[in-house]
Amino acid sequence: MGAKVSLSFIFIFKLKDMTFQTDEKIPNKSNLSDLVSIVILNYNAGDLLLDCISSIFKSNYKNFEIILVDNVSKDQSHKKCKEKFPNITLIENSENLGYCEGNNVGLQKVNGNFVVILNPDTLVDPYWLDELLKAYKKNGDGLYQPKFLATTDHSMVLSTGQMIQIFGFGYSRSKGEEDNQYFEKLEQIDYASGTCLFTSTLLIKKIGFFDPFLFAFHDDLELSWRAAIMKISSFYVPKSIVYHPREGYSFKWNPIKFKLMERNRKYCLLTLYNHSTIIKMLPALLVIDIAVFFFYLSRGIGKMKILADWELLMNLKTINQKYRSNQKIKEVNDYELIKQFKNEILIPSWIINKKLNSFFNNFLNSLAKITRKFLN
Repeated sequence: MGAKVSLSFIFIFKLKDMTFQTDEKIPNKSNLSDLVSIVILNYNAGDLLLDCISSIFKSNYKNFEIILVDNVSKDQSHKKCKEKFPNITLIENSENLGYCEGNNVGLQKVNGNFVVILNPDTLVDPYWLDELLKAYKKNGDGLYQPKFLATTDHSMVLSTGQMIQIFGFGYSRSKGEEDNQYFEKLEQIDYASGTCLFTSTLLIKKIGFFDPFLFAFHDDLELSWRAAIMKISSFYVPKSIVYHPREGYSFKWNPIKFKLMERNRKYCLLTLYNHSTIIKMLPALLVIDIAVFFFYLSRGIGKMKILADWELLMNLKTINQKYRSNQKIKEVNDYELIKQFKNEILIPSWIINKKLNSFFNNFLNSLAKITRKFLN
């Protein structure tokens, strides 16, 4: 998820009001001749970036531009791409801005009526854009993601849509499962993956760009949740296929990723749920907090859990500002959203074993069911 980032910038926290209001009418239907702006954020992606862009140029749909944003790569992969594909737009940041703000730089430069956020380690099917545009034409405004299959094993599914658990955990439906083509209908999901996210340019400006505070991880969840409170849905497009490494090249599963995921999960809860909802959930959230802490301890990274909470505590003013901003745009109450959120999560077998996964999900499911009774 997102481009690889320099650890020296993890503690940079900047919050900008990324919500843009527009008086322009948002198109309800797609004109298949519309320009699609593809924003790719790069940080030392190496040959993966070259392969990604090469696959884009093999797309059946030809009316696109590529905006490559580089976060101070040392491997010169961005310059190699510019040499091979001189027609792409290259933006070289003077510092590593992270996934969120790095992509925001690219979003500010788009010329198309539609935009795609695309990871540099992906490969796209020739008809990926055709299918995304067809889905938009059918459903109208929304955030869209394709089906993700593993790059090295096209029979392995990486996502048939992103889901939100009521305590703020995000997960990829069907991740690690065989592609049995069970989820083969265009359908609404909880959030669209930032690995490949398609929408109209006007709509992303209305929703607002990625929240820079997050830096990386949960960025797509936060964006889609923010859209959902504005009555803007996310959709899964099964006929659009994008290939991605099983865990991507960015961060892998290192301690910093665990810290950011936990910090950003709680940030989403604190800024997107009403305070009254948080109060009703508080007993369950405290239990979850203890469970997460012991899970981190079992991984030898208990310090990352403490750091995640400390960074939230040090940024209460930022959190409060974001909460007030979200309250102003909120059109859907928490109860309606929670009805579609899930009780359990899917954790791939290569992260935790089947027995522990089953225990944790039984625990989550029971706690979620009890919590829902207090939210009715």
